[in-house]
Amino acid sequence: MFETIIALAAILGAGTGASVFVIRNLYYICQPNEVLIFAGSSRKLADGRTVGYRLVKGGSSIRVPLLERALRMDLSNMIIDLRVSNAYSKGGIPLTVEGVANIKIAGEEPAIHNAIERLLGKARAEIEQMAKETLEGNLRGVLASLTPEQVNEDKIAFARSLLDEAEEDLEKLGLVLDTLQIQNISDDVRYLDSIGRKQQADMLRDARIAEAKARSESTIQTAENEKITALSRLDRDIKIATADADRRVKDTLTKRDAVVAEALAEIASELARIQAEVPVQQERIKQVEQQLQADVIAPAEAQCQQAIAQAQGNAAHIIEDGKARAEGTLRLAESWQAAGPNARDIYLLQRLETLLKTLTTAVPDISVQSVTVVDANGGTTATKLAAFLEQFRQSTGIDLAETVQNLTNSAAKSLPPPAADS
Repeated sequence: MFETIIALAAILGAGTGASVFVIRNLYYICQPNEVLIFAGSSRKLADGRTVGYRLVKGGSSIRVPLLERALRMDLSNMIIDLRVSNAYSKGGIPLTVEGVANIKIAGEEPAIHNAIERLLGKARAEIEQMAKETLEGNLRGVLASLTPEQVNEDKIAFARSLLDEAEEDLEKLGLVLDTLQIQNISDDVRYLDSIGRKQQADMLRDARIAEAKARSESTIQTAENEKITALSRLDRDIKIATADADRRVKDTLTKRDAVVAEALAEIASELARIQAEVPVQQERIKQVEQQLQADVIAPAEAQCQQAIAQAQGNAAHIIEDGKARAEGTLRLAESWQAAGPNARDIYLLQRLETLLKTLTTAVPDISVQSVTVVDANGGTTATKLAAFLEQFRQSTGIDLAETVQNLTNSAAKSLPPPAADS
């Protein structure tokens, strides 16, 4: 190839401008996702066939001018959406299948030669439509051999069967199916829904049965565990109680002598304390007796002596008073005899003064300048005064006029004679 380039360079000359022209128009670089096809030159394949082109993939090459034509084929991935409606499955149930497929033009021999022969020069949309129709036909064929249950239960196995079915047809077209994913499977008669509901009911039943079994087993196991735990706890508590009882017995036996000695010491200490308090209590008794003697007995005795002395004093006073009254009475009798017939009147006048003082003490103190006797009936004052003296004599038995006369006479008699004028 390079010899051809050198020869062309020698024909066109060694100029720089001619070299650039040759490189730009004759040198081709193949991208990793494409294949270059140089049509015009013959080439013998491995299976003995002879083709009129050569292939370049992932590199570069020089087109022979005037003898070869360079063509490119895109090997990149193509995404095809699949949808098959009313495809009858095994059993006559129409299904609708939706999926997505990734295909590309084969880049390896011998499938690439099929692609060159069938797809070279076609638009990418035409290639995708061809692949889509081929896959939909293969999809219908695979659905016809499977029941709806098989299609719905194992979508991976269904896709694998579709790949196996479509691989040969696509290889003849020069296409390669990379991946195929089944997205949705449905039917208009809701057969799959009924299957799903039945399976769901069966699964729910099985799940409930399994849950009940698991719950019962769990309950049984829990009860067994609780029983084992309770027995272990009881065994542990029994061992702890036994060990504690043994420890207490040992401690009791060990502390018995010490407790007895301590009790004896406490008793001895209490006895000594009581014996020591006996003299104190005796002294306290004496002190209380002395206090009682000083606070109660002595004051009582003194009060008794005082009462005796006071009684004796009162008796002496009464005796002396009686004596004085007897002597006064005696002297009064003597004076009464000495007074003669006027003694009774003198005695009453003396008592009248005392009686009047007693009566006047109940009357408020008033100042009297003069007393006027008014005769309401037109009588004279002398008549009223005489009536008053008579009433007083009748009520008291004292004749005031006579008494005053007697007193006047007695006073006159007792007065000394007047002295002689010198």
